[in-house]
Amino acid sequence: MKYLSRIVGISLLAVWASSSASVDAARTLKIGVLNDASGPYSDNAGEGSVTSAKMAAEDFMRLHPDIKVEIVSADHQNKADVGAAIARRWIDQEKVDAVADVPNSAVGLAVNEVVRGTKAALIASSAASSDLTGKFCSPNTVQWTFDTWAASHTIGAYLVRHGGKKWYFIATDNALGKSMVRDGTAVIGIGGGTVLGSVNVPINNADYASFILQAEGSGADVIAFATAGGDTVSLIKQSAEFGLKQSGRTFAALLTTTNDVESSGLAVGEGLIITQPFYWNLNDASRAWSARFSERQHGQSPTAFHAGVYSSVLAYLNAALAAGANDAQAVIRKLKETPIDDALFGPVVVRADGRAIHNMYIFKVKSSTTSKSKWDLLEQVGVLSGPEAFRPLDQGGCSLVEPSKSN
Repeated sequence: MKYLSRIVGISLLAVWASSSASVDAARTLKIGVLNDASGPYSDNAGEGSVTSAKMAAEDFMRLHPDIKVEIVSADHQNKADVGAAIARRWIDQEKVDAVADVPNSAVGLAVNEVVRGTKAALIASSAASSDLTGKFCSPNTVQWTFDTWAASHTIGAYLVRHGGKKWYFIATDNALGKSMVRDGTAVIGIGGGTVLGSVNVPINNADYASFILQAEGSGADVIAFATAGGDTVSLIKQSAEFGLKQSGRTFAALLTTTNDVESSGLAVGEGLIITQPFYWNLNDASRAWSARFSERQHGQSPTAFHAGVYSSVLAYLNAALAAGANDAQAVIRKLKETPIDDALFGPVVVRADGRAIHNMYIFKVKSSTTSKSKWDLLEQVGVLSGPEAFRPLDQGGCSLVEPSKSN
């Protein structure tokens, strides 16, 4: 615990120390955590994201006791109109300074438009569509944990280099799934691979039999799940039931978490390739913070999205302090000006398009015989640096990027 306190007190916050400005202590900084509290993404975000935001607020207030931070939360029910309405009410009536988390890309894109032009920010730590920092980028928005381009590119580049040349996608029929197929197809082609086909599946589906059989009949070397949350868990389990694990194919889950792996079980998940910017057992700092989180979350291990909420909320609070303002665009300008030495993600830079750049790690799911404990799930097999893992700055179509700039 002392080790993490030192990191939070020095590494994560020292980058802001040069500013003498301060947020008006008379006004509370208010962060709204908006996510799926009861549906397929609730395990990966949900209550755990609220806990992470509260931990960030507490760590910030411990160092700045004259500033109050309030965390509120709501369930967007995976409906874009519901999420947008909550965000609008928070901003207009409840004086929320920033909306955080927002798993489900359709909801994230809707909230992105709500905050645009207001004094509130979107800290999109779980909304994964790369369009948030591409064609729909906004001076009010930052995207923190990872996105569809990084997830697809990291896994696609790794597996194509290791012989996975023929691909088939099973994708959620929403903005998230379509973005992952689009972004994955591009990197697979660049590496000399081929996408043999894809099929779209409903969110929160129960029976994937026909879709799995289509993938099996495609002749693909790699079957990629462009899904998230409970949908990915169901696909992993049902693919094993159909014997695809014994077929010699490689399975990849482009946007999955340790919770998904644990829910699937190592017996069926063994060998699955995933990518994460954070894993609880990556280093001393990640283990120390994860132990704190686990104490408050009934023994649950944090997902990358939980870590992303903590990291992004704390960075936003420190930027607000350094900027001496609550106005979102002023705070985000400060974020973009200031490299961050983050305890959980390592060196982080927020680019002109609002994309946070950091390392992405490639993991293989362990077998039950090599795992030493319930959450000892992953073996690291590769890493891409931030500039390698994330889309080049000049390729996203963001209007905030000067034409001459590149990644």
